[in-house]
Amino acid sequence: MQAMVYTTYGSPDVLKLKELQKPILQDDEVLIQVYTAAANAGDWHLLRGNPFMIRLSAGLRKPKHQILGADVAGRVAAVGRNVTQFQPGDDVFGDLSDSGYGAFAEYVAAPAHAVALKPARMTFEEAAAVPSAAMTALQGLRDQAQIQPGQNVLINGASGGVGLFAVQIAKALGAEVTGVCSTRNVDMVRSLGADHVIDYQQEDYTQHSRRYDVILDAAAYRSLADNQRALAPKGVYVLVGGSGAQFLKVMVIGPWHSKKHGQQFRTFVKHPTQQNMTFVKQLLEAGSVVPVIDRCYPLHEVAEALRYLEAGHAQGKVVITLNHNRSM
Repeated sequence: MQAMVYTTYGSPDVLKLKELQKPILQDDEVLIQVYTAAANAGDWHLLRGNPFMIRLSAGLRKPKHQILGADVAGRVAAVGRNVTQFQPGDDVFGDLSDSGYGAFAEYVAAPAHAVALKPARMTFEEAAAVPSAAMTALQGLRDQAQIQPGQNVLINGASGGVGLFAVQIAKALGAEVTGVCSTRNVDMVRSLGADHVIDYQQEDYTQHSRRYDVILDAAAYRSLADNQRALAPKGVYVLVGGSGAQFLKVMVIGPWHSKKHGQQFRTFVKHPTQQNMTFVKQLLEAGSVVPVIDRCYPLHEVAEALRYLEAGHAQGKVVITLNHNRSM
């Protein structure tokens, strides 16, 4: 099989398309013929080994897992002897970030619990665009912020990979949603169902009189003090995207802010589960969540896809397609 491989940390230039043996299937795994994958911010962070703390789990001097790609959609080619919920020919999608990544390849072996059946009416491109970002948004809103119907929720970075799902999931959970994005993305964020949209190039959401019960921050360009002003007295701020420095600030200073001010400042590491995949699938099938795809790249152009994503100009998800003969 062909796979996009990196053996050292660095820029997208270190990625090489190589011919490898297909993965060896374990008893609790499914072998997926990959039809599509999606690029995420996590991929280029892993590629560069930056922030450095990533290397504590990804490999200190060189990457432990040499094929990137968490989001996958494809067809089951084989199943391990302990797998009963899938069979060859099933169309599946999933998040491999807790199971070694590997979606930027023609085949990947994944634990059965990491995938779910693909919604029948979704294309493989649409399905691959969902898992990692949608589950990050879901866990941030439902599990960390404990969002309730009727609450005022602000999504900063509403047009990005996580943000566009956060807007839709917050609406599906009954919140009144404000999205923050750039001028060119205002119409898109409004089309996702946001009740209010703030153009950060024209307005500062931290200077508004409106206070929010929940702020889900997928951009993290404002300080904790700024966000504190925008939070309701018992509001919850959840950081899901931004710089490593901001992540450390929230992790280290957040508990002190929370104790002193009564507001909560949190961050977390997403852990995909099949239960959450099933929940997201139900939202997709109900039409409550719709993926937005910016661009598609073939496997041999993964480096270009990551450069484009890292530049921060994507309007939706960046998808990687593989040249298999397939239908929806």
